[in-house]
Formats: sequence, C-alpha cells, structure tokens
Amino acid sequence: MATKHAEKGDIPAIMEMIRGIAEYENLTHQLEVTEERLEKHLFEKNSVARALIATQDETPVGYAIFFYNFSTFIGKPGIYLEDLYVKPDYRGKGYGKTLFQMVARIAYEEDCGRMEWMALDWNEPALDFYKQHGANLMDEWRLLRYNREDLERICS
Repeated sequence: MATKHAEKGDIPAIMEMIRGIAEYENLTHQLEVTEERLEKHLFEKNSVARALIATQDETPVGYAIFFYNFSTFIGKPGIYLEDLYVKPDYRGKGYGKTLFQMVARIAYEEDCGRMEWMALDWNEPALDFYKQHGANLMDEWRLLRYNREDLERICS
C-alpha cells in the first residue's frame, strides 16, 4: 500500500474513481467534471484543491480531494475534505483510513483550526467509519447551495 500526493498523470484514475463515487451515491446525473477541469483546479498555478491517491502495486485504488477554507471564529484556515473514496474491492483494508489520516496530518502540520467533511445521511458505512475515528456529527447545521444556474440568476 502506498499513498502520495496526486500528480497530473493520476487524472484518468481519479476521473474513474469520481465516476465510481457518483455511481455509489446515485449522483451520476450531476457529473460535469472533465480531465481538463481537474488538471486546472488541482495542478495549475493558484489551484484551489489538492488530491491524494492510494495505490496497491501501482494500481490506483482510492483518492481524497480537499481544499482550504477559513474560520473567522478561530482565525485560522481549515481543510474541507470533499471526497474520500476507495474502490469496492479494496475497502476494509486500510486505504480509507490512510487517506483520511494523511489529510488530517496535512491539516495539523499546516496549523489548520479544523477539518470538515460531509457524508450522506443514508451512507451508514461512511458514517460508521468517521464515528470510529472520533468525528463530531454537526446535526444543527444545514448545507445550503447554489448551482451554476442559481449563481447566474442571483447575479443578474
């Protein structure tokens, strides 16, 4: 098992796993991502996100994508874990834990005030995984979102 910071050459594998997570979450109808977008936002100057990749014998088996946010209450940056995914055949073998701990270590070493993420309320395996690692469930908060069309509407 190896885990590393993703490189441009990992984009096709990350794309495949993004499709895998979308299928698992029944959200393939929302996929708009392209390899070009991933390259731009993960690897170009001023990129907004970072990625880690887990491999078994050089075969990509999992990934994590995260980005930075900022807490005005703490006065420090934080990390938001957008995706943590391990291919079904490799689950339960420590890949998810290793990716998760790597993101947490980055947050700790970069003096972040917190690390946050979301899990779907029906995804019991994910919720159990996070609870086993001491995560605090924030029931009192609700996610609100604008998609691209909403942004266009509100800006006009």
